[in-house]
Amino acid sequence: MSNSSSITQFLLLPFTDTRELQLLHFWLFLGIYLAALLGNGLIITTIAWDQHLHTPMYFFLLNLALLDLGSISTTVPKSMANSLWYTRAISYSGCVAQLFTFSFLIVAEYFLLTVMSYDRYVAICKPLHYGTLLGSRACVHMAAAAWATGFLHALLHTANTFSLPLCKGNALGQFFCEIPQILKLSCSHSHLRELGLLVVSACLVFMCCIFIVVSYVQILRAVLRIPSEQGRHKAFSTCLPHLAVVSLFAGTSFFAYLKPPSISSPSLDLLVSVLYSLIPPTLNPLIYSMRNRELKDALRKLMEGCI
Repeated sequence: MSNSSSITQFLLLPFTDTRELQLLHFWLFLGIYLAALLGNGLIITTIAWDQHLHTPMYFFLLNLALLDLGSISTTVPKSMANSLWYTRAISYSGCVAQLFTFSFLIVAEYFLLTVMSYDRYVAICKPLHYGTLLGSRACVHMAAAAWATGFLHALLHTANTFSLPLCKGNALGQFFCEIPQILKLSCSHSHLRELGLLVVSACLVFMCCIFIVVSYVQILRAVLRIPSEQGRHKAFSTCLPHLAVVSLFAGTSFFAYLKPPSISSPSLDLLVSVLYSLIPPTLNPLIYSMRNRELKDALRKLMEGCI
């Protein structure tokens, strides 16, 4: 038996106990991480470099790329290092920092995706009011609100989680530190308070998802009324990538946190956590660049200028 004051480190869940497969995991995660760094880095550089992309939509996309870079950099490098050095340990302070940073960036991304859906709604359904409703100051305020909400959420949950007495060892059933895994180590009924906070957070995120769905229903109705086929194609090309990103991100993370305990298992938890923590940051740049001609043209010009 131990308590939180005597715990100096936590043990993360390894992907495998075989040394050769640990090295395979290292190289696989390295490839995914480099792809995410390259894709999001190119989007950030392109948007910052090209004056034509200094619009609200691309400003929010730049913020999304920053959040994706931060979230994948919070979990993957530590997991890679553990696989390379054949260890499971993460220090107590390192676990606190990882949980706080990951929660901060993930929640901020949810709210930013909500803001991005509002941007697309105004652009397509109320184009005459776009400059008024989404001026530069309004965009900065909405992006700052998303970041601030994530920060306050992470601060509240991290402080509450690590204030609980931990007496069920220090082994976590996940490859990074997350709130549900820490709560499993608690021996106090006080963990119900944190579960209540998680339910409140889930309700807020669910409200964001409802807002996004309603926005896209209105967008779809407006797009179908556009007489020009070219106009419909342009509208869909800017909205479908965002909808794909939201579906991928929200679907995997909701399943990770709200799945019934009866179907929970270490291997399933590991798979779902990989889906919501690694796949969206890696695929988001590809999703946005595939159907966005402006972004592809700007990226091509940037490459030609570098060459």
